[in-house]
Amino acid sequence: MTTNNEKTSKENASKEIIIFDTTLRDGEQSPGASMTKEEKIRIARQLEKLGVHVIEAGFAAASPGDFDAIHTIASLITKSTVCSLARASENDVRRAGEAITPAMQHAEKNGRIHTFIATSKIHMENKLRMTEDQVVERAVQAVKWALEYTPDVEFSAEDAVRSDIDFLVRVFDAVIEAGAKTINVPDTVGYSIPASWGERMATLIKRVKNSDKVIWSTHCHNDLGMAVANSLAAVANGARQVECTINGLGERAGNASLEEVVMAIKTRSDIFNLTTRIDTTQIVPTSKLVSTITGYPVQPNKAIVGANAFAHESGIHQDGVLKHRETYEIMRAEDVGWNANKLTLGKLSGRNAFRTRLKELGIELESEDAINAAFSRFKDLADKKSEIFDEDLHALVSGEFVHEASENYKLVYLHVASQTGETPHAVITLSDNGQEKRAEADGGGPVDASFKAIESMVNSGAELQLYSVNNITSGTDAQGEVTVRLAKGGRIVNGQGADTDIVIASAKAYLNGLNKLYSKDEKMNPQV
Repeated sequence: MTTNNEKTSKENASKEIIIFDTTLRDGEQSPGASMTKEEKIRIARQLEKLGVHVIEAGFAAASPGDFDAIHTIASLITKSTVCSLARASENDVRRAGEAITPAMQHAEKNGRIHTFIATSKIHMENKLRMTEDQVVERAVQAVKWALEYTPDVEFSAEDAVRSDIDFLVRVFDAVIEAGAKTINVPDTVGYSIPASWGERMATLIKRVKNSDKVIWSTHCHNDLGMAVANSLAAVANGARQVECTINGLGERAGNASLEEVVMAIKTRSDIFNLTTRIDTTQIVPTSKLVSTITGYPVQPNKAIVGANAFAHESGIHQDGVLKHRETYEIMRAEDVGWNANKLTLGKLSGRNAFRTRLKELGIELESEDAINAAFSRFKDLADKKSEIFDEDLHALVSGEFVHEASENYKLVYLHVASQTGETPHAVITLSDNGQEKRAEADGGGPVDASFKAIESMVNSGAELQLYSVNNITSGTDAQGEVTVRLAKGGRIVNGQGADTDIVIASAKAYLNGLNKLYSKDEKMNPQV
């Protein structure tokens, strides 16, 4: 017999949307966005602070580095479930199970294995070379292997959007009977539109046996710009887990944006009558951290987290907002964390205050030498700008420290001359594995001249695919954050540099990219 308390608990659970964040796995598949173990840990800590239910920390079988990162995150995170992706193969599933083992030692036993296999005809015939019977058998076996490590097993039907609905029902029936607790229906290629995606979700929930015994999930890509809309359509038709990423990061056109999904559900509670456990005041800080670490700047007109998201240029809009905010604003900027970049430290701040603030931001430097080096750079920055914000500290640590152990090249000296009517000229000295080299070059601008001077010494042969400049905070003394994307031999990396001088930041970013290209610690881009 069900008690009133049990009934209330089940009703409340059905009204809460599980936020499954895959920034560290699917988001990392963006070109050049591969992260180090330390960077993944920092983002995982912030996702835990944000309140996500599930953190998909990586793909354990992809590389020893990914396995190690998942294993470490599983030992550190206690308030979120730590998940590893795995293809429906025994090696993948067992590597995932071993990677999440530390999470199973926590009292909450918060470890999940997310296994998948393609179910569309085009994938089964051309990629898997398997029959429908073989796919069902493999899916069931993968779930059984996963259950040896954790009771929390999720199954995904890759390319469900182009899969036969009858076959999807058959696969889902089988994996639920085998013990899967979450069924994910992914629009892997971003092909669907909201009306048809909502209908597909509703049909599956209606036709699959024991559908009420599992959590239904959706994972949408943004190839047609409808990932968030499709995700919300799925929610409206019974999905209770949404798989998404910070800033909509992800391969090709990206994934459903976590911040947009969460704020849509919160703002339009009149339609959804659902909740999430997300601390929305942590959205903007999380967005800025992910942007800093991956080198993917947020476009100014990006919903929720873009710099212009709460800006008003039109005189009519400004007048209305001044008289009554809700005339043109459906959300409060402070509710998503726009006031979170408060002044934290200044040039008179001591080492202990610096160390404490880093810890509060989830930044833990491993040695006293590392803390001393970071503190020295902080003091240098404090001499250049009067106000130092959290974003400055993230940029300082990301751009300067994280890759320090594998730095072949370091900037020693840079002088540029640029004036009207004259060809820009750069003189640069860099350290190449401890040996100083000097070169100079002309260019179309001071940045171009600097890059040419560097290349005259290193002869990398790398292709510059992207050059982007973004201000970290407001003000004319703000640090400029430069991102460059370099490609060579199938390897794609993002290099980052920050400084109050844009040309110096550019040189730092280029050298950082070169260091990543030659680093043995950085893994291959997941798409290669």
